[in-house]
Amino acid sequence: MGAARNTEWYEGGLRFECTMCGACCTGAPGVVRFTDEEAERIAAHLGITPDEFRAEYTVFVDDEDYTGPSLKEVRTEFGYDCVFLDRESMPGKAVCSLYDLRPTQCRTFPWWPENLESPRAWQRLGRECEGVGRGDVVPVEEIRVQGRGGKG
Repeated sequence: MGAARNTEWYEGGLRFECTMCGACCTGAPGVVRFTDEEAERIAAHLGITPDEFRAEYTVFVDDEDYTGPSLKEVRTEFGYDCVFLDRESMPGKAVCSLYDLRPTQCRTFPWWPENLESPRAWQRLGRECEGVGRGDVVPVEEIRVQGRGGKG
């Protein structure tokens, strides 16, 4: 007898399409983790050293859920925006000014374990993120791959 297959409640996939609303990059104060390698790539893109990047664009967080560096946030009318969230270049949209270099945590959104925990968790996310339930169905295999390395 073979091993039992682990199936997720979203075995048929989930609909998601980013609308560039920025909801994932703003709101209550939070943490955006990044690796040393990601910091080096972002710093090189910005034309500064990794130390300068850390001094200008990051903060050290020490709380019950996480201890380490996080991207800074800027208080706006929308909440606490990631320091790299750009609301100016595309009126009506909010885009990441580092999109191709964004940290793994950002690249794997919305496929974080807490968002995929149950249909209710996915629906709860949909109240904040208008991309939930839109667009083409993302196959479960892609969700599994994207979900690795997320916020968790």
